Amino acid sequence: MTRLLPSLRGIPRVLVFGAVLTLLAVGGTFLLDPYRNFQLATVAAYFCATAGLTLLIGQSGQLSLGQAALMAAGGYGYALTANAMTDAGVTGIPRFLAGLLAAVVVSGALGWLLGLAAARLRGPYLAGVTLTLVIAVPAIAAVFSGVLRGDQGLQIAYDGVPPVLERLIAVEQWQAWVAIVVAGVVVTGLAAAAGGRLGLRMRAVRDDETAARLNGVRSGRVKVTAFTLSSVAAGAGGAVLCFATQSVSPGAYTLAFSLLLVVAVVLGGLGSIGGAAIGSALIVLLPWALGAATAALPLPAEVAQRLSGNLSILVFGLLLIVVMLVWPGGLASLRRRRRRVAAASPGRIESDPREGAPQPSAAVASEAETPPAPPAGQPSATAAAGARHP
Repeated sequence: MTRLLPSLRGIPRVLVFGAVLTLLAVGGTFLLDPYRNFQLATVAAYFCATAGLTLLIGQSGQLSLGQAALMAAGGYGYALTANAMTDAGVTGIPRFLAGLLAAVVVSGALGWLLGLAAARLRGPYLAGVTLTLVIAVPAIAAVFSGVLRGDQGLQIAYDGVPPVLERLIAVEQWQAWVAIVVAGVVVTGLAAAAGGRLGLRMRAVRDDETAARLNGVRSGRVKVTAFTLSSVAAGAGGAVLCFATQSVSPGAYTLAFSLLLVVAVVLGGLGSIGGAAIGSALIVLLPWALGAATAALPLPAEVAQRLSGNLSILVFGLLLIVVMLVWPGGLASLRRRRRRVAAASPGRIESDPREGAPQPSAAVASEAETPPAPPAGQPSATAAAGARHP
């Protein structure tokens, strides 16, 4: 009974923390202009996908290159359902909720099928399967062009501001509100799952699958569950992106975009929800900032055309190299490092030439970083995962 108390106490804190951050983000939309609110809605949509990906890679150790395809599945599911609801005379929030439900069901079912494959594959074989899914998106849209409209994609009816809020906010702010609320619900659910029993079993399977099985953890079921949760999050992100852009097409979910999502997770920090938020903001704001800087420079038209689109890829590559060399844990590890330095400040500081920054002495570091040994009779993390398995 006492072992259940920390998890029962932790989940309400996660819910409260997620609700507070969501309300702060919604309130922050009043400080932004319409274009910035549209960017914020895009960041929230990407945040759903990157949060699911960081749960899949960082917690369960499964590499997926098909997150863009799962977002596309959610976007098409939302668009088809929204158009059907429009034909039936249903509009507004009920139409959005129905489309969102369809999006998470379609993407969740596809992720469940991928999870079945993931339970038998690992490493490059699993990455190859998910990579094939992304490459097949344009072909699927072309084969079912009668329904999916091929390369042109699907257009959905205009989703305006509800009549109650028409005089208060613009449509871009309303889209940002919807995206923020959906992202808040999705990410809070993922954080609660990662901090509970499921997260413990994921980490046990990631660290040593054989040891996890010996302790009673069903690794296949854990992998399938992780893929399903990640796919549901990606589908919700695709639905929100379709809601904000009023369209969905295969050209928006390419292999380059899928790899960019992985880069965002690595830059932010694997296994960190905050790192997923940082990475989502980077892949939206960095190309815009580079484009604005390029437009401000007196460059020839030919040079500006060559830099368009290619410069952001170059900068992302350089940024990835720098982050991996200087902060292997991602940008989110900077906060943890500052906490360690603050905790070690009473002790003697020594210089570590490998890091290029002052580090605490061995005695202080051992006290600050080494976790306490478990009490007598209490199992390790892998054993605890098996012990908690019903």
